[in-house]
Amino acid sequence: MAFTPPGETRDKVFRFVRDRILCGAVPTVREVKDAMGFSAIESARKQLDALVAEGRLEKDAGLARSYRLPRVRGEARAMQVPVLGTVQAGRLHEAIENPDGWVLVESRHKPDELFALRVRGDSMIEAGILPDDLVIVRRGPVQQKGTIVVALVGDEATVKRLGARRGKVVLEPANPRYEPIVLDPAGVRVLGRVVEVRRQLN
Repeated sequence: MAFTPPGETRDKVFRFVRDRILCGAVPTVREVKDAMGFSAIESARKQLDALVAEGRLEKDAGLARSYRLPRVRGEARAMQVPVLGTVQAGRLHEAIENPDGWVLVESRHKPDELFALRVRGDSMIEAGILPDDLVIVRRGPVQQKGTIVVALVGDEATVKRLGARRGKVVLEPANPRYEPIVLDPAGVRVLGRVVEVRRQLN
């Protein structure tokens, strides 16, 4: 790589990372090294660390591909969320956690609070969740009735609307072809609430 002033090199690194983030493909340190023509990965890491120190980039410690553009306090920010596999929107089906890439999401939540799942089944079609949709889920307990959640029953996962009935937990479908699933509270674990639905139009 030909010599350029340090500030100019840093600007080039910033523009490359910024453009990749805006395209939804956050680069790794190695990808920055290769794009900038650095001879060592440590050179790329130093430039990225300097951009973080200057406040031009932000990064979540310990997470891969976690560089992001700074945001104004309270505003949503763009981040990469892992697609962890599939979830059944129908009769209960064995849970699958098979990481399958990343999806760009704008959110006020922390990246490690979110994950995405591909929907299988049609039990939530009247709630606007169709087969092959991608649901973005915020991790954590949910108690509010009517919330659409991802729940784990034994080794099986499903997406349903949360309800309650006489001390029981009810997982309610949004399709009249399916019956509600009524469970003891000890028999179900709510993994999180659905905060967004993504769909590709063919």
